[in-house]
Amino acid sequence: MQNYSSRLLEEAVNEFSRLPGIGRRSALRLALHLLRQDESRSDALGNAILRLRGNIRYCNRCHNISDEELCSLCADPKRDNTILCVVEDIRDVMAIENTSQFRGVYHVLGGIISPMDGIGPNDLNIESLIVRTETEDIQEIIMAMPATTEGDTTNYYLYKKLKGKVPAISAISRGVAIGDELEFADEITLGKSILNRIPYEKLSD
Repeated sequence: MQNYSSRLLEEAVNEFSRLPGIGRRSALRLALHLLRQDESRSDALGNAILRLRGNIRYCNRCHNISDEELCSLCADPKRDNTILCVVEDIRDVMAIENTSQFRGVYHVLGGIISPMDGIGPNDLNIESLIVRTETEDIQEIIMAMPATTEGDTTNYYLYKKLKGKVPAISAISRGVAIGDELEFADEITLGKSILNRIPYEKLSD
């Protein structure tokens, strides 16, 4: 058990160590690093976190993180609004955008169906996706779920809900290894999996 000479330092370490992937040793390094910086740097970090929590919004259309009612992708007139890519979360939008291979728009589910974790269809942004198929001129939906059992379950559920509502439903090809999350796939592999997407009927046969 680490002995701290300062209660304030210990509190900072405790909070840093709550972050994903940050153990207590890393948390201590971060706290000590901040102490060595100019006070303005610590103030800038603190203010950025407060603004993030207080001012961040979610796009009214696709549920992506945004500063406005519509995110920059939905508001971009150069995007192809007839092709909609459905992803698990915001990190997947960032990963696909980094490939520069997709010029359509997105829909963020906010998770995937996982009964073991108590996550069902009603916990996800599925109803708003269905509304979009009824109010927008969507010609194709690409399901870009992770290559996991939960991802496949989500794909199948979405396919059953969306079949007949849009002309084409496809899924990214299995260039992404089984068990992989999209955010960890390299850009070339992920880009090719989008370009080489497969009609979902062929995957579900």
